[in-house]
Parts: sequence; structure tokens; C-alpha cells
Amino acid sequence: MNHLRKMKYLKTSIIAVLSTIILTACSLPGLGGSSENGISIVSGSTTERLILGHVVEGMVNHYTDAPTNIIPNLGSSTMNHQALETGDANVSAVNYTGTSLTGELGMEAETDPEVALETVISEFDSQYDMHWYTPGYGFANTYAFMVRREDAEKYGLETVSDLEEYADEFSVGVDNTWLNREGDGYEAFKEIYGFDFPELYPMTIGLVYSAVSSGEVDVVLGYSTDGRIISEDLVVLEDDKRLFPPYDGAAVVTNEAREQYPELDGIFAKLASTISDETMQELNFQSDQYLLEPQIVAERFLEENNYFEDAEPFIEPVSQDNLGGEE
Repeated sequence: MNHLRKMKYLKTSIIAVLSTIILTACSLPGLGGSSENGISIVSGSTTERLILGHVVEGMVNHYTDAPTNIIPNLGSSTMNHQALETGDANVSAVNYTGTSLTGELGMEAETDPEVALETVISEFDSQYDMHWYTPGYGFANTYAFMVRREDAEKYGLETVSDLEEYADEFSVGVDNTWLNREGDGYEAFKEIYGFDFPELYPMTIGLVYSAVSSGEVDVVLGYSTDGRIISEDLVVLEDDKRLFPPYDGAAVVTNEAREQYPELDGIFAKLASTISDETMQELNFQSDQYLLEPQIVAERFLEENNYFEDAEPFIEPVSQDNLGGEE
């Protein structure tokens, strides 16, 4: 099993490097997503991004006659954005509000979800002529504290604030980079929540899930939609004082593509608010735990949840003024 995982990661790394070289060198025929070349979807290199890329691809193939191309395994959200700017792609399968605020837009982090959403919608339209779909998919992938289920039940742990009573007793495993991270790192945590963790153990974030499951530590900081939350039977604690900025997932499409393919509005309206944190955890789990290809996971998800029932996806297009969504 470990050998298969290493091979999978090696393959992903090689593809990511090759994709980087191609995109930074020039825009090549067949790779591009200009109007004349159809709909070109950029996903990313994480399991989550790859799955959502194929979810969008499946919907586009079903509901349009447009030639479809998917560009997977680009190394960062910045590269995904560059692909849209250069015309190599015209659909980004998923952007995250917090990432795009500090990354593509170069702004300060914002912990209010509504303000963050309003900002990315407005700025992507005015600066890049791109449409940020809202409501988004319905999930947010952000930093989250989590504990073993038996401990959550034993100590009545539901929120991060609940940890204060046991802070001197619990050992905590955190991502190496979080300790010195500005804005939402450890210093900000102590200021916002008003307590600290005497037993703090930095580690690679990929190790935190097994560390808490095995009992090496009592609390960990991980990602809220990671599939290992399911496999290790962990409970995510509510960030009740909003330490972490919102990272709500949504698709971004160039306005040129929306004009040429109006079906896109209907497609993303069908996907809006239908993928919860728990659903995204499950999809990631299927790929990471059972080594199912992201495309297979996406196809099963669409079929099992009846996304293909309608002959036409012409749902009322989502307006820029409609900022509603699941709370």
C-alpha cells in the first residue's frame, strides 16, 4: 500500500513539474481554453482539486456540446489563475476565498466570510473579468482543530474554546508552518482565544491525523475536508472565535466563456450548496484511502446524486448580486 502511494505521489509530482514548464513557457495549441477551443478546465494538484475538476468536466460533457479539456496537476492556485489569464484555461474548477484574497488579489486575510466573499466576487470581476460563482459548492477547506471521537464525547468537546479547560493536560500536534504564520498562526491563536498549549509538537501536516488517532497527541490541527478525518474517526471542533479565514470553495469562470457557453451558469447553479464539508471529506477519503482515481470518484458522485436527471441545465443564472448561501 505504501509503495502504491509513493508511486502515485511521484507521478503527481512529475506531471506538476511538466505542467509548470508548459504554462510558463508559452501557450500551446490544444492546451488552451480560448473560446474557439471550447471549455478548458484547470483543477490543481491536490486530491480535492482533482476530484472537483472531474466533477466539473462531467457536468460540462453532459450538459454542453462544447469540446472539453482538463488541465490537472498544476502546482498552485497562482498557476491556476495564470492559466485563466493567459487563455490556457477558461474555467477554474475550484478557488478558495481565503487563498484568493491573499494570493491572486494580494490583500489582507479576512475572517468574516461574507466580507471575504463580496471582495473576491467584486475584485475578480473588475480586475480579471472573471466570474466567481455564488453560492459556491457548500464546503470550506480550512485549518481546523480536531480530536478523537471518544475524547470529544468524554470531555464534551465541540468548539475550540472547549479546549481551554484541558489545555494543560492535552498534547497538541500542529503543522510546522502554523507556529510562525502571521494572521492566523499560534500568536494570533493565543491572542484571540486567550490561552496556550504547554505541550505543543510541530510536525508535517500529513502526519497529524495518524498522530492523534494513535494517541501520540490528544489534539491536532489539520484540514477540515481531509479524508483522514473519516478514516481515523476524528471530530472537527468549531472555530467559534473565527481565528481562521474562510476558505469556501467555488468555481471561477472567465466572462468570455460565460457569454459563449451560457450553460455554465446552469451547471454551477446545479452544483451550488450541494457539497458539504462531510461530503468533501468522503470524496477525498475514497480517493486517498482506496486509491480510486479522482475521475472515478467524481463520476460515481455525479451519478449517485442524480446530477444528470435534467435534460437541460437552464436554471436561472446566478447573479453577482445574489450573495446568499448556506450559513
